[in-house]
Amino acid sequence: MHIPENRAKGKKVQFMLTCLCDAFYDNPAKASVEVLEHLGCEIEFPENQTCCGQPAFNAGDWESSRKVIRHMLKTFKGDSPIIIPSGSCAAMLLHGAPMAFEGEPDLNQVKELSRRAWEITDFIVNGLGVKSWGGSFNGRIALHEACHTRGTQTIESTIQLFKSISGIELLDYNEKEQCCGFGGTFSVTFPHISAEMGKIKINHLTENKPDYIVSPDMSCMMHQKGIADKEKLQFEVLHITQVLKTALKIGEEI
Repeated sequence: MHIPENRAKGKKVQFMLTCLCDAFYDNPAKASVEVLEHLGCEIEFPENQTCCGQPAFNAGDWESSRKVIRHMLKTFKGDSPIIIPSGSCAAMLLHGAPMAFEGEPDLNQVKELSRRAWEITDFIVNGLGVKSWGGSFNGRIALHEACHTRGTQTIESTIQLFKSISGIELLDYNEKEQCCGFGGTFSVTFPHISAEMGKIKINHLTENKPDYIVSPDMSCMMHQKGIADKEKLQFEVLHITQVLKTALKIGEEI
């Protein structure tokens, strides 16, 4: 994945809620906002925001995806960093959006939007320069390395922060690099293959009996937990910022 040079930094930021936070995962969204506020960020929330355009992009309907991205250009104005609590949505803006606009007259505007996009953990470490977190969180954690975070510093940043938190035991497991099978529209187009991939991934994630499975991507969380519930497997899934929030007792406990 190509990461734009000279990425936008600063404590005045715009927050992109993402569709999954809006529809299913309000707690990761709240935790993300509270963590950013704890770090001194001034947060703007553009109320007209919708989607990053990824579903249409992944389905091959790039014309519809461009319509959504053009709406983002109007909604996320200015030069502040755009902070996103989802690796896949961040990847869409970093990589997918410029690809969708190749040969289009507004490509440069989209590249500028891409330059401002950050997955939240990557931003904390590499945008704000926070190198350790501290606090305490008692639990054995299996960290899901979401495919869409490849090429960014999301996982490395998460590990760095988690290792500075007392009480966390990061568990190793097999085939970390393998996809969980969600893949956005892949899970709709090939549901049986997607589900089987998910079962394999869950078996690896849970092989050392973690207390929590932690992910930077809500779409992976939704896919894995849905399969686990259907298979009557019990485990708790958290977003990265929920761990950070709890470690320093920011706001309410999870």
